Amino acid sequence: MSVSAITGLALLVLIAAAFYAGRARAVAVSGDKPVRLHSLPNYHGYFLAAWTAIPALAVVVIATIVERQLGMSAWTSAALTAVLSVLAGLAGLSLARRRINTGFRARNHVERLIDVVLLASSVIAILTTVGIVASLLFESLRFFEAIDWRIDRFLFGLHWSPQIAIRADQVGQSGAFGAVPLFAGTAMITLIAMIVAAPVGLFSAIYLSEYAGPTTRRIVKPLLEILAGIPTVVYGFFALLTIGPAIRGAAEWVGDLTGIVALQNAVTQSALSAGLVMGVMIIPFVSSLSDDVINAVPQSLRDGSYAMGATKSETVREVILPAALPGIVGALLLAVSRAVGETMIVVMAAGQGANLTGNPFESVTTITVQIVMLLTGDQEFDSPKTLSAFALGLVLFAFTLVLNVIALRVVQKYREKYD
Repeated sequence: MSVSAITGLALLVLIAAAFYAGRARAVAVSGDKPVRLHSLPNYHGYFLAAWTAIPALAVVVIATIVERQLGMSAWTSAALTAVLSVLAGLAGLSLARRRINTGFRARNHVERLIDVVLLASSVIAILTTVGIVASLLFESLRFFEAIDWRIDRFLFGLHWSPQIAIRADQVGQSGAFGAVPLFAGTAMITLIAMIVAAPVGLFSAIYLSEYAGPTTRRIVKPLLEILAGIPTVVYGFFALLTIGPAIRGAAEWVGDLTGIVALQNAVTQSALSAGLVMGVMIIPFVSSLSDDVINAVPQSLRDGSYAMGATKSETVREVILPAALPGIVGALLLAVSRAVGETMIVVMAAGQGANLTGNPFESVTTITVQIVMLLTGDQEFDSPKTLSAFALGLVLFAFTLVLNVIALRVVQKYREKYD
């Protein structure tokens, strides 16, 4: 076992011992009459555990920083950190234990510490978001500067070829950064996926929550949610080896009968293949979340509707769905975000060609696939080719933000009506 693991185990044991020491100390000073204490004995245990953990963890953080500055060996640094952290924890335990008496407000101190932890967590989340946006924006500005601030060519250009010629004799490596084919491919695949997932997921949620019996629900819902646990690479294999060839064969057969060239030229890796399989993959997101939201609708609304003479279908359509609409919108938004961010299925089922087409039987690509391709391998982060990935990420961020704003407005509108 490594020294770091031993240190962590020792600190856990020390913190647990501090908790029980705090409880025992509180019971002792109360004379076995807890009613004399301001706070319950457990709060005194939490207080001692916290003031044992805080100095110990502070020593670990400081030792890690100092180790990098002094260039100490790993074993020496880990051993020294272990000793110092345990000593700091024991010192904190000793000092905090002296404060325990019948009038000590342990609960107030613990709750104040919890408030600080929650506030720190919120600040970290906000700063993380700000850091992500700042990094995307900074690198995107570098990209726009590299293309002479022709943002219009990036947002509205119809040709995507990020390869740039290194030598003058290279042909066809012009560095065209028109992202419309990527936007169109992403929108097409997402639309196909939602056409599959939205009705199937929502109708299955309505059936399971309002019509299915307890036995059926207990069996069907776990089976449906298994789809969420299948790795995306398995979906990709299924789309490439089964769905894609089946769609191509059916399209060619119909094309031969009708003479439609678009169907006759269908390929195995197509937007339709990727969209259908991706729609199946995100059905559990829509179904499970919608089912939870529908079950959360108060039973009094159903009883009132039945009392007015409404049938079950009328109750579902006129009462339950409007009341659950904010949650359903949230489920659909999550499904859209999941579809937009999917990469593996698109790579295997739709290809990597940046084709601007409205034909779902042709090969297309998405923003996320291009980001992966641009940032993998030996890349130089000073070239427009690599920096374009950050600009694509910024567009994705803006798109997700717009979706969240729309969903928030829907939630606010209908919540006022049904709360």
